[in-house]
Amino acid sequence: MTNKINFALSNPIEVITRKSKYDWNTDDLLKVILEKGIERITFHYTGWDGKIKDLRIPITDYDQAVHILTDGERVDGSSLFKGVVDTGKSDLYVVPSYRSAFLNPFDSKSLDFICRFFDKDGELANFAPDNLLLKLSKELQSKTGYELYALSELEFYLIQEPKSEIYKLQAQNGYHASSPFVKSADILDEILRNIAVTMGNVKYAHFEVGAIENLTSDFPQFSGKNAEQVEVEFQLAPIDEAADMSVLAMWIIRNIAFRHNALATFYPKLEIGHAGNGLHFHLALKKNGSNSMLDDNCKLSNEALTLIGGLVKYAPSLTAFGNLVAGSYLRLVPHQEAPTKVCWSEMNRSAMIRVPLAWTNVGKLSDKINPKGDVTHCCQDGRQTVEIRTPDGSANIHLLLAGITKAATWAFDNQDYAISLANKHHVSGNIHDNPEYSNLPEISDSCESSADALLADKSLYVADEGFPERVILKTYEMLKAERDKNLNTFIAGLPDEERNNTLRRIIHKAIIERNI
Repeated sequence: MTNKINFALSNPIEVITRKSKYDWNTDDLLKVILEKGIERITFHYTGWDGKIKDLRIPITDYDQAVHILTDGERVDGSSLFKGVVDTGKSDLYVVPSYRSAFLNPFDSKSLDFICRFFDKDGELANFAPDNLLLKLSKELQSKTGYELYALSELEFYLIQEPKSEIYKLQAQNGYHASSPFVKSADILDEILRNIAVTMGNVKYAHFEVGAIENLTSDFPQFSGKNAEQVEVEFQLAPIDEAADMSVLAMWIIRNIAFRHNALATFYPKLEIGHAGNGLHFHLALKKNGSNSMLDDNCKLSNEALTLIGGLVKYAPSLTAFGNLVAGSYLRLVPHQEAPTKVCWSEMNRSAMIRVPLAWTNVGKLSDKINPKGDVTHCCQDGRQTVEIRTPDGSANIHLLLAGITKAATWAFDNQDYAISLANKHHVSGNIHDNPEYSNLPEISDSCESSADALLADKSLYVADEGFPERVILKTYEMLKAERDKNLNTFIAGLPDEERNNTLRRIIHKAIIERNI
């Protein structure tokens, strides 16, 4: 780190310690506490609801700081994991992961950490979704030699009072729109800056397709407001880190929106006829630090096809972790760039799994339109990924990625079969209007059908001491409680105006009550 150039958005803790985050130790963090005048340590961890929780610890002396950094603190597990942890055995330890340390963007006197849960015996608590993901990712690497990497695409709407009657943005025309047509660019800039400094792994941000000039609603939080859809995309990271980054980014986005008197919602649907919010994940297998998704001929490798086959196998039940509210299945409809069938394709945004462009066979493209400079081009490792497009912002992100990791492990245990599944479910062209694809399996159409699929696939998840059975059963119960099995059929039978009003009430009420 000694020769690293410090840019304006460089990680301030790396600048102070002159070390990579993977090398930080207790002494480094004590140095940060003293140099930055830190008054408190804030622990963050993800509860059963998938949202960030806080524990704020004032720092008054050296010994206390060392104790907190090395041993963590106690929390009530039965409150954080209701229905999963028994009240009679509820104490858990929360212990900071040093590599996650960041200076709180909303509190200059706080040094913050993502924590892991430990049980009374000092072992990682196996029911906690973040620990489950960590365990399964290590098992995949141990069994196969491959590490699974991921990046998320966070989509959300920023809802606020209209700022101007001029330069109106037309519906469904927000993709990559710029000021003055979008009115929340200042909020997006603040979001991007704070995520970059906090995590350093963000790729870009832009406005998405969704644009609603004047929301109609029975709820004052929405009525007459302007809604602009945004996407923040990350760079590849080990899959357990990718989950932490996604949850933490959602926390940052909500906080910044709140400070601007705006509402950020990740709910999968805001208005019928307008783009929904997905939470897509790009996946890549790496071995010895190198991307393994392409073969020597720059075609998808057998490893990539194996991963796709695993996702196909687990597809019926992955929605049980990635699509947790009734509104999830209002988004998964034809002709809205959202998947409805279990299949994969190159660049097709209606497929469940998409293979995006990845600079294959091209490089240094700027040389074709610009003078060459003295800076040596930094050759990057292959950037090929596969993208799963079913999940949305209601997801329990750690459980979802744990399920994806389990699917990858199954696929390598059954590689020939997994590759055959991938080949069988490949499509090209228009999925919805081609009779050739009419027999492709359908993606679950409700929380209740996802719950049934999860129970049917339970053996896939609990195999080899994978998912604890109580995690599967608790998820099943939560999904069944949505009681949405016939919701789409009921709504489809309503007259147009009544249908729209009913859907608005359902969606807007859910956003307010569920805080998604």
